[in-house]
Amino acid sequence: MWATAVGVARVRALESEREDALFRDPLARAFAAAGGLWPSSPPPGDEAARRRRLAVSFSIVIRTRFLDDLLRQAVASGVRQVVLLGAGMDSRAFRMEWPQDTRLFEVDTAAPLDFKATVLRQERAVARCERIPVAVDLREDWPGALAAAGHDPAAPTVWIAEGLLIYLPEDAVDLLLARISARSAVGSRMGLTLGSRGVIERFGVDAAPGSAASLWVSEMPDDPVAWLAGHGWKADSHTVRERAAAYGRPVSSAPRRDEGPGGLISAVRR
Repeated sequence: MWATAVGVARVRALESEREDALFRDPLARAFAAAGGLWPSSPPPGDEAARRRRLAVSFSIVIRTRFLDDLLRQAVASGVRQVVLLGAGMDSRAFRMEWPQDTRLFEVDTAAPLDFKATVLRQERAVARCERIPVAVDLREDWPGALAAAGHDPAAPTVWIAEGLLIYLPEDAVDLLLARISARSAVGSRMGLTLGSRGVIERFGVDAAPGSAASLWVSEMPDDPVAWLAGHGWKADSHTVRERAAAYGRPVSSAPRRDEGPGGLISAVRR
């Protein structure tokens, strides 16, 4: 599944080339090139497939900016521990400004972290905070590995699970959230991206085998705010449409009649 992270890097590289980019990711192009996805060219497919790809790419851009803003707000509130779950090719340790004493943990399996390390060495990239890779499968004892790497559950943490939960079955999502909650001091923050209701039917049914959409298995609860409240978090949900308009990238198509709660989640530990 980690190869999809290289595809996300390709999307971020394309966004970074825009004059009105919502973020700049100088390492994204190197990750995409190392993964064979640069120079970029649209894959073959019919018009419906092209529209689906554009929609997914657009959502990646908007969620990236949304979580960038959430992280800035978290460190402005005094949080100095950042945990990226399923970090993939995330380069926030390198591309964002961090307070001097920030510790950023990148949790993922060894394969993507090793691939990433090779590219980072080639690019001579220098992190702007204390970056701590934690090689562990999220299906295993990742909390133990995180603790061994120096995470302090008594201090507030900002947790990011970006483009991750849609690949996990519902019981694994609940377990992940319970584990996060058990290690979150009051005042911790969390940013999640959830698959909107119906997204698997719209994008996954005729997805090519091995593509990202073919691996999607779970969607958001009917009421994500109440779901998170049950785990001890005060949450707000936002749609991609709402945030895109706020960022000056309004969606031209009309909303679906059954459009429900948004899948961009910000939360504070109570």
